[in-house]
Amino acid sequence: MKLYKLPVVLYEPSEDTGNKYLAGVPALPGCRAWGDSAVQALEYVQSVATAFLESYRERGDPLPPEVETRAQDVPGPSVVAEVLLAS
Repeated sequence: MKLYKLPVVLYEPSEDTGNKYLAGVPALPGCRAWGDSAVQALEYVQSVATAFLESYRERGDPLPPEVETRAQDVPGPSVVAEVLLAS
C-alpha cells in the first residue's frame, strides 16, 4: 500500500465560495470540495482525492508527478486515514 501526503489548501467562506469553506488539493487539478465547516470541507476533499486516485488507477493513467514524488510505501498494517489538525 502507498500513502500519499498531499498539501490541502483551505479557503474561508466568502461570496465567491457560496459562503462555504472550500478545500482543494493543488497536486490533483480539479480536486475540490465545499463544506459548511472547515472540518466538513477537509473530510469531503479527502474523499474526493481518494476517488481521484482510484480513477487514475482504473483508467491506467499515470499519477501527476507531484503526487508520485510524495508516495511512501507503508509496510505492515494498512494506514486507512490521516488526520490534519490546526490550532
